[in-house]
Amino acid sequence: MKNKPGVLEYKPLSGREFPRFSGIKTFFRLPHVDLHESFDLALFGIPYDGGVSYRPGPRFAPSAVREASSLGRGFHFSRALQIFDKIKAADIGDCPTVPIDQEQTYEKIETFVSRILKTKKKFIAVGGDHSTTLPVLRALKKHTKKPLNFIHFDAHLDTFPAAWGCEYHHGAFARHAVEEGLVNPQKMIQIGIRGPLAGGDDLDFVRKNKIKVYTVDEVRAQSLEQFCQSLPKFEGPTYISFDVDCLDPAYAPGTGTPVVGGLTSYETQRILRSLQVKDFVGGDIVEISPPFDHADITALIGVDVMFEMMALAAGSSR
Repeated sequence: MKNKPGVLEYKPLSGREFPRFSGIKTFFRLPHVDLHESFDLALFGIPYDGGVSYRPGPRFAPSAVREASSLGRGFHFSRALQIFDKIKAADIGDCPTVPIDQEQTYEKIETFVSRILKTKKKFIAVGGDHSTTLPVLRALKKHTKKPLNFIHFDAHLDTFPAAWGCEYHHGAFARHAVEEGLVNPQKMIQIGIRGPLAGGDDLDFVRKNKIKVYTVDEVRAQSLEQFCQSLPKFEGPTYISFDVDCLDPAYAPGTGTPVVGGLTSYETQRILRSLQVKDFVGGDIVEISPPFDHADITALIGVDVMFEMMALAAGSSR
């Protein structure tokens, strides 16, 4: 990883020197470094799943995605872009969490992300359940001083009310993000949404706040190329949150609340590649549950989405 003594080269560990099944596991076999080293993009894990309502397990996602990312490579075929020549990326480890206390965990996540932002780095996080996106957005809003543009891939709206008397859970983070002014609902899109719902009133929040929802039916009602071309452009600071259950369970079986009739892995690749984001500030991949995965299918989706986000970060850094 070093090109000369004392100088760190932010490139993946060579697969010819150390076969991909060997070596200490980091995201994309990149260096594991202290946050204050000189690089552009911080990759880290959020091992927490205290906000899930059905299957647990996303606390194990950062480790699983690191393992699967040993197969990752840096040249983006479609973009003809060597990502690690354009941006310096590194694994900074995991955010500290408290598995039995959500309030403490949220505080730790917000503090951790705030430390990253003070170094003027972009970041990509691997969670964790979707409730962990909320403290990340809180840190970003304090940094940017204005609501973010928000691109949200999911099977679910995640604008639902409290569950069991608990306001904060993985199905309510988007509602809180809007209500707290962390994101601009007029600059927010949701992709991959589908039913069934508990009731028609589940749609009230997105209608009231004029959030643009793209259901799977809307994606498929036209050609994929036409759909991608119809997506809006994002000019200001933009955050992307990717819940793997936007995919059909055939493509992402290892997730907590699977919903049939979802997107394919190819469709999500194409949609991510079509996004026009002028200022990508960060993103996350959430709801990967390794205990329910098969042959690392879902972990590999996490790797691929990280790769596409890194390409966006490299593009917006130029």
